[in-house]
Amino acid sequence: MAPVLEARNLVRDYHVGGSLFGGGRTVHAVRNISFSLEKGKTLAIVGESGSGKSTLARILTLIDRQTAGELLMDGVPVDVANGVTRELRRKVQIVFQNPYGSLNPRQKIGDVLMEPLLLNTDMPAPQRRERAMEMLLKVGLQAEHFNRYPHMFSGGQRQRIAIARAIILQPSLLVLDEPVSALDLSVQAQILNLLADLQDEFGLTYVFISHDLSVVKYIADDVMVMYLGEAVEFGSREKLFSAPEHPYTQALFAATPRADVESIKARLARKAAAAAV
Repeated sequence: MAPVLEARNLVRDYHVGGSLFGGGRTVHAVRNISFSLEKGKTLAIVGESGSGKSTLARILTLIDRQTAGELLMDGVPVDVANGVTRELRRKVQIVFQNPYGSLNPRQKIGDVLMEPLLLNTDMPAPQRRERAMEMLLKVGLQAEHFNRYPHMFSGGQRQRIAIARAIILQPSLLVLDEPVSALDLSVQAQILNLLADLQDEFGLTYVFISHDLSVVKYIADDVMVMYLGEAVEFGSREKLFSAPEHPYTQALFAATPRADVESIKARLARKAAAAAV
């Protein structure tokens, strides 16, 4: 069986225009990225701001075209320049960091959920409503929420709505771009558990983009570390977290505070010792 998603030497360059005092230059945002992702698995892409994560996400979600290289979905090459068909658009969906910004404040939640079905299927109105209600309940919200507006929900509830909208078309691939970074820690855990449950139930395939290694450690099967547009390390979650090889990966992990009890005690002891000097 072909992978759900395969990238072969993806490149994305941007030309920055010149001025009266100098010529333009080329910015290499993504350089020679290759990976494959099997159905039902989660690939986490990590790196600091400016590493190329969001640019890669735009290519994977068919928003931008790569400058070079090949992108395949279910074994079939995809070229955005030739247009994105309705069938192909249904295969890949995205959940953004800010759920409120991705929801129309003038639309009721029921209409938000039914809109993808209206645009991408021939489903009649009663079925669209039934499907939207089913998804609303599936993500942990209630039937009475169907006719409410986005401003009436908390951040975590809005993210649940965004997830419901993304999976309502039963996509082959779901790209999650920092989906929990704007949420409180307790709400983050709830959303991550929801994503894990939905993946198990529907066999969803995730590309999970994050800078939070604790989140990545919880949800990922494989991890790709990006630095200045390149994939500097790729491997299983267990391998990368137990024995990172690339110096950048090691530095990234070392800069991440550990939240286990012993690490917290050690930090408090060092702080107390420094204060006593």
